[in-house]
Amino acid sequence: MDVYEQLALFLDTLPAGYPKTEDGREIDLLRRIFSPEEAELAQHLTLIAEPARVIARRVKRPVEEVAEQLESMARKGQIYSIHSSDGEPKYMATQFVVGLFEFQVGRLDREMAGETHAYLDSVPPTFYERMPQLRTIPVGESIPVDSTVMLYEQAENLVRSQDKLRVNPCICRKQKGLLGEGCDKPSETCLVFGGAADYFERLGVGRAIDQDEALSILVQAEEAGLVLQPSNTQTAAFICCCCGDCCEALAIAKRHPRPAEILVSPFRAVVDEALCSACGDCEFRCQMEAIGVDNGYAVVDHYRCIGCGLCVTTCPEEAVTLARKPESEQAPVPRNRTTQYVDALQSRGLTTKGDLLRLMVRSKVDRLLTRI
Repeated sequence: MDVYEQLALFLDTLPAGYPKTEDGREIDLLRRIFSPEEAELAQHLTLIAEPARVIARRVKRPVEEVAEQLESMARKGQIYSIHSSDGEPKYMATQFVVGLFEFQVGRLDREMAGETHAYLDSVPPTFYERMPQLRTIPVGESIPVDSTVMLYEQAENLVRSQDKLRVNPCICRKQKGLLGEGCDKPSETCLVFGGAADYFERLGVGRAIDQDEALSILVQAEEAGLVLQPSNTQTAAFICCCCGDCCEALAIAKRHPRPAEILVSPFRAVVDEALCSACGDCEFRCQMEAIGVDNGYAVVDHYRCIGCGLCVTTCPEEAVTLARKPESEQAPVPRNRTTQYVDALQSRGLTTKGDLLRLMVRSKVDRLLTRI
């Protein structure tokens, strides 16, 4: 089997998957991103961060040689690296989204942009359904004051809980711009935090910012009509500010007949018909075609509404508000990335807790053996 076909199968075993296409576009894209040697090594990494000496033992190659290649691949965004306090870099596999795709923002050219878009445009909407990597939270001023709101559902709280912040160019708007299909929305809007900020700093992508600038970017995003999508964890690693014109995740969800069922969101819009003036501002702002004027007032399609709140902040009559969904319609938000990965793998039937325990034990044994 071709090394790129092997890599595609490997990526499909990761939490978000990597669906196969009828015309092999997923293979063409991997050829664009990886050399054959890089594609071979990438398959030997796991979702557990490991030092180069452990991976070298696994592939039966000299440690120095593997360490150099791993660091090169990490700088290209092909794998994820962690530089912890013990001074020994660790490396782990990264899924295609959210991960490998976003990590290419510094390397993206027109050819890669075209192949990435062609691939993502061909995958079924169920791809998003099985990979809830993002969740939607309301823009700040749209949250009802009398509603119960979790701390992780508030963008301002997510920002203020961070010590290290960075802002990157939005890869989706950069991608569409390279293809001549971009929009006029702000491009420097992708907020990353903590370890993710450390990683992008090593990639040489984006710039460091403080909390005040991050909050200012969120205000600009609301003014531009962008949907706030943090990572689908209570301890968010990033917040994407997405538009329906360019965002690949929103585009995939938009093709689904009921986006509200596959996007993690605790709210949905409701309209007070008596207050509505049928101005249509909400329809213009909605990124999911979930609200429109009919019979003299705005009507919300709750199957399509993702609770972003953009219709609320633009309504001159204050006729649109957000209401919390019934608990039965609210998907739980994983506590952290590890929990998210475990949930995703188990929902796809790819692993059990026993499998994960064996993987952790194997990694620990490999580490111990390299010290003998």
